[in-house]
Amino acid sequence: MGINFNPEYILEVIPKLLKALPFTLVIVALSLAFGLLLALLLTAARLGSSRILRLLATWYISFIRGTPALVQLFLVFYGLPQVVKLIGIDINSWDKAIFAIITFSLNGSAFLSEIMRSSYLAVDRGQQEAAFSVGMTSMQAFRRIMLPQAFAVALPNLGNSAISLIKETSLAFTIGVVDIMGRAQIISIRSNGVNQLELYIAIALIYWVLCYGIEKGVARLEKIFKKGQKGIAGS
Repeated sequence: MGINFNPEYILEVIPKLLKALPFTLVIVALSLAFGLLLALLLTAARLGSSRILRLLATWYISFIRGTPALVQLFLVFYGLPQVVKLIGIDINSWDKAIFAIITFSLNGSAFLSEIMRSSYLAVDRGQQEAAFSVGMTSMQAFRRIMLPQAFAVALPNLGNSAISLIKETSLAFTIGVVDIMGRAQIISIRSNGVNQLELYIAIALIYWVLCYGIEKGVARLEKIFKKGQKGIAGS
C-alpha cells in the first residue's frame, strides 16, 4: 500500500476546523463554570456536619470518577430525556450541546470538588484562628485568609482539570455536536475519508496549542500568586 501523505493539507484544513473553535470554547467555558458551582456544593457537603450529605456527595464523586466520560455522555443524552419525561417534561428538542455541557459539568464537578477539598484542608487552621482573634467573622476569615491560600494551592490542579475538560469535549461529536471533532467528521465524510491522517494531525495540533496556552496561563498565575503571598508575608 502506497503512502500518500500530504503535509500541505494540514495547513489547508486547520482554518476549516478553527471555524468550530468558538463553539468548542463555549462548551468548555460553560462546563467549567457550572462544574465549579456544583463542585463548591459538593465540597461544602463533604466538609459539612451532615452525615447524609457527606455520604451522598462521596458516592456521587466515586461514581463519576469511576465511570468513563463517554458512558456518562450517553447516560445523560439517552437517559435524561426519559427521566424528565416521567414528570411530563419533553426535552428531546434541546440542542445536543446542552446535553454535552450537562455531562461535562457533572464530570468536572467531581474532580474539581476533590481539588477544592484537599486544597482547603492544606491551609493551616491556625491562620483561621488567628483571624478570629483579631475580630474577623467566619466569612471574612474565609474570604481574606483561607480562600486565597487554598486557591494558590489548587491552581495547578485546576489548570490540569481545565486541560482534561478541553480534551474530553472532543467526545461531544459522538452525540452529533458539531465542535472541532464534529466538524472534522463532516470534512472526512465529504472527502470520502481521503487525507484522514493529515486531518487528525491538524486536530491534534489545535488541541495541543489550546492546552499549551492553558499551561502557560496557569504558570503565569502561579507566579503572580507567589509574589502576592511573599508580599503579604513581608509586610
